[in-house]
Parts: sequence; structure tokens; C-alpha cells
Amino acid sequence: MVVKKAKGYRKLVMKVIHGPIMKTNIPAGAAAPGPPLGPMLGQRGLNIAVFCKDFNEKTKNIKEGLPLPTRVKINPDRSYELTIHRPTQSYFIRAAAGINRGAMMGTKETAGKITLKHVYEIAKIKSEDPPLENVDLKEICEDIIDQCRRMGVQVVRDLDAEEYGRFLEERKIVVAAQLKELEEKKQAKMLRTTNAA
Repeated sequence: MVVKKAKGYRKLVMKVIHGPIMKTNIPAGAAAPGPPLGPMLGQRGLNIAVFCKDFNEKTKNIKEGLPLPTRVKINPDRSYELTIHRPTQSYFIRAAAGINRGAMMGTKETAGKITLKHVYEIAKIKSEDPPLENVDLKEICEDIIDQCRRMGVQVVRDLDAEEYGRFLEERKIVVAAQLKELEEKKQAKMLRTTNAA
């Protein structure tokens, strides 16, 4: 029995169906048609150039490059509704603490410190986000304190600037050592993968 190979057979292509809401972080005033934003918009059939222009216009009064959580509700006619939130809680916590990253070991180490006043100010800013408009400020503060705990950031009543400055200098050494260790583990894993292949 001879089996002939079918000519011109069709490839089965699965069409990905996206939900009506796209969630992403876009830097303020810096929406660009390139990756990662362009392909995300293109897959949903939106006019990329028009979207970028619209977003950049709406965020022109915000510090450029600030990461803004953005929700895009896509209508069947390819029009959209744009909801731009304030930066994430973790962004504000890192900024208030003067750090670039949270603790790698979670609650086992202290990555930084912020005061209760910082927590209150962050909560006031976040309360303007659409999902939090009707949430009690106390509840938002508790959520921020919980986020601080997970990031290894201590919430204190008062903070001595000189003492905290010394802490941050010491912390830089710890973070550099952690990053070096991470890089070594990554290299070792890559070496194992290469040898196994």
C-alpha cells in the first residue's frame, strides 16, 4: 500500500480570542507602537498610532516614564475606553523608601523603611483610582502596610534622616551581593542546561 502525501494541506491555526478588557502598564507620555504595546493592540484590532497619540495626550501632565496601570475596554466596533490609574502601590512604596527593589527574602530582611505619613499620602493618591474611589482610606492604608510587609519595608512612626541614610548605604552592599549571587546561579543553570543538551 502506497501512502501519498497530501498536497497543499492546510495548517490548523487556532485563533486566540481576547477578552474585552486589556490590562497593561504603560509609561506616562511614552506609549509607542513598538513591542510590547504595539502587538498587544494589533492583536485586538485597535489602531495603534491613534491609541498611542491618545494615551500620550492624556498623560502629558504626568512625569514622563512613570509606569501607569492602564485598562482598555475594547468595544465590538474597535473603539475603546481608556482608564488610566495612578502608579502601583509598590512603585510609591519603593519611591518613599528610596529603594529600587523590595526584599528578596520577603519578611526575613528589611529592604527599607517608610513612615505612617508616607502610608497616608500614598493612600490618598491611590484613593483616586477608579476601583478604590468608594473604599475607606483606612482600608487602603491597611492594604499598603500589608504590601510593605511583603516587600520587606518597615512602617515606622518616625525616621531619622542620617540614620536611614547609613542604613541605605549598608543596604546597597547587601543588594549588590544578592544580585551577584543571583547572576552566579543563573550562569550555573545555563551551564547545566548547555551540558545536558
